[in-house]
This record gives sequence, structure tokens and C-alpha cells, in this order.
Amino acid sequence: MTCPALLRLLAVVYGTPEYALDEASRTSHPLYSVRLAKDNMTDHQRTLRRPLLGAALTAAALGLCGISPRLLAAGKRRVSVREEEIEPGRYQNHPQTRAFIDEMVASNGFQRAELEGWFSQAVYSTTVARLIMPPTTPGKKSWRAYRSRFIEPIRINAGVRFWQQNRETLRRAEAEFGVPASVIVGIIGVETIYGRDMGNFRVLDSLSTLAFDYPDTPNREARTKLFRNQLADYLLWCRDTKTDVFSVLGSYAGAIGIPQFMPTSLREYAVDYDGDGHIDLRNSPTDAIGSVGRFLQLHGWEQGRPVVWQIANDDGSRGVAAAAADGEPWPTRTLNQLTRAGLRVDEPIDVAREGETGVLIADLPTPDQPTEYVIGLRNFYVLTRYNRSFFYALTVYQLGEAVKAAMA
Repeated sequence: MTCPALLRLLAVVYGTPEYALDEASRTSHPLYSVRLAKDNMTDHQRTLRRPLLGAALTAAALGLCGISPRLLAAGKRRVSVREEEIEPGRYQNHPQTRAFIDEMVASNGFQRAELEGWFSQAVYSTTVARLIMPPTTPGKKSWRAYRSRFIEPIRINAGVRFWQQNRETLRRAEAEFGVPASVIVGIIGVETIYGRDMGNFRVLDSLSTLAFDYPDTPNREARTKLFRNQLADYLLWCRDTKTDVFSVLGSYAGAIGIPQFMPTSLREYAVDYDGDGHIDLRNSPTDAIGSVGRFLQLHGWEQGRPVVWQIANDDGSRGVAAAAADGEPWPTRTLNQLTRAGLRVDEPIDVAREGETGVLIADLPTPDQPTEYVIGLRNFYVLTRYNRSFFYALTVYQLGEAVKAAMA
């Protein structure tokens, strides 16, 4: 079978060539026996495993087209649709779903029959429920291990290509939003390797699973509320943009597109930056760049200001940093408070002039090694609005700097 023929077959399996190609770009498993899997399936199993068959065919298409699926496997934990276990029909008469429908009809003017139709076709995803759970045996946090997953040659080279291909858009966003191109490039690189790993789960299924059947964890109530709000915003966004609720793919947590916006952020911060009349974070790098820039600007990015300052590596400075590292992501101290306690800044800055600058101490532990510390400024805090993790914020900044250095 030729490459175009296989791609046409994928379109039949998934309904659209776009879906098939998106799945192709994220399939990293060896091809299994499609004939054996098909011959052993009942009609009910075929419904459950149709995405699995599609992923297998996609792997074959990649091979015939000369694309290595494993080349796209570096970086973040990968989740393939062909591993998904689903339970259709669960939300047709689910009590939580009925209560949610009542609320959406009363508060947002949805048609009850339309909502009932959507949820009768939504599925419960055992895979989503499993992936959202914390590890049963949590390992020790390791800054060095985390950093090495993202700041490595494949991602840096991909960042260079992305910057070169979108140079004018990045320049425009930097001028308009005040956010350096390197920071936008860093976020998109960490989130999806510049659009290569956007997720294969139907967003309606993921959010329904997490809104109505969140696993039994200590924070279940808060997380259920969060995902019910995200589901509501997703349906509102689909209605406002006339988007088919079943057509949007994302991460197992419902994050969407190149920058992995949750539906609430999609509604509040996403922009039509390419001016084509609609926002498309999955297929438009231009929309993704503008949306990330706007998100950071509206969260308080300070143009022209640093993200972090390095701390001198003497015992006194490290001791002050250790005492001041309280895990809070917002600046709660001034630089003066830290320097008067004996901390020295390893940067060519005017300490007296910056004395009243609000700062925080980010601790970066690695097992069996001395904990590293950096001084985070307002812009570091803004990066934690995208993801609260100190590891994430510093990795985004450092990946962007690494890509910028490779561009020189």
C-alpha cells in the first residue's frame, strides 16, 4: 500500500486526515498484528478498540512515508490513544451528569436535548482516570532529572526550527505583549515540543471523566469542582465558536493545542493572532504564540525585567536561601531583607537600587546532591501561573535561553 493510500485509510478510521496525521505524530509503539486484533474482536470490542486499530495503521503509514515514530518520542511522558480503555454510555443517565445539565440549562441557556445528546455519546476513560492519579509510590523530586528531560538537543533543535519558521510572529508578539520571544519559545517547547505532542484524547471524554468520576483521592472534591468548571467552559467555548464538541483533541487532563491551554484559559486569553477569523491553537502556531504572549502579559509580565538572579555559592548565602525557601510562588520578601541576612547575589546588578524589589527563593532539590537555589522575580512568579512548579518555570526560562543561544 502506498503512503497516500494509507493516509486515506487513516482518514476513514478517524473521520478526517487531520486527526490521523495528529495521531501519527505521536505514535511511538511498534506495530502489532492488525489482522489478529481485528479477527478476535466482537462488535462491542470493535467499538472500544477502534482508536487502537487506527493508531496501529498510523504507525504503518509513518513507516511507509519515511517518518520514524520513535524520533518523536523524546521528552514528556507520552500517552497514545491506542492504549485508551473506555466505557461508552456511562454518562447517558449518570446522576452527576444530570445535575450538570440542569445547571448548564439554567445558567447558560443550553438546550437540554443537545446536552443530553452530547453526553450520551461521551465515554468514561479508564486511562484518563488512571493517568490523573498521583504515583502510588512517589519518588523524590529531582531538579537535575527534570531539567534533562527538556533541555536536550532534540528539543533545542526543534526550538530553533520553530523560531526560524515563526520569526516575524515572535517579533510581533514580543513588541505587543512585552514578553521575550525566548520565553514564548520555552513554554511551547516544554508543553508540546512545538506542537508534536498535543494529546490524542477527546476533550469531551477527558473532562467528563474528571468532572463526574474523579478518582477517590483526598482532594477529590476540589478537583471535581475544577474539572466541572473546565467542562462548562469547554462547552461554552464550543458554542461560542461553533466548534463540534467531539472534534477537539487534547491531553488526558483536557489541555488543548500547541500551548496546552485549559478551556478556561482558552476562553480568557486565546487570541486570533493570524487574523483568519477564528482561534485555532492546534493548527496555528501564530495563534499559539499570540495567546501565550497575551496570557503572560495579563498575568503581570514586567517588560525588560529579569526572570531570576543567581545566588553566590558560599555557605552563608546558601544558608539564607535555605531558610527563606518557603515554597510560595509569589514574591514575599525584598532583596534587602535577604542581603541584610547575609545572602550575596551572583549577578552584575546594583543591589542598593534593587533593594526594594520583591523576590522569592526557589529551591531545586536533587537527591544526594546539594539543593540548588535561585532568586525569582516577578516574571518568575508569572511563569508559575502557567504551571505552579518551580521546576517548570525555571526549565521554561532555561530552554528558551538555550534555543536563543543556538540561534546565534
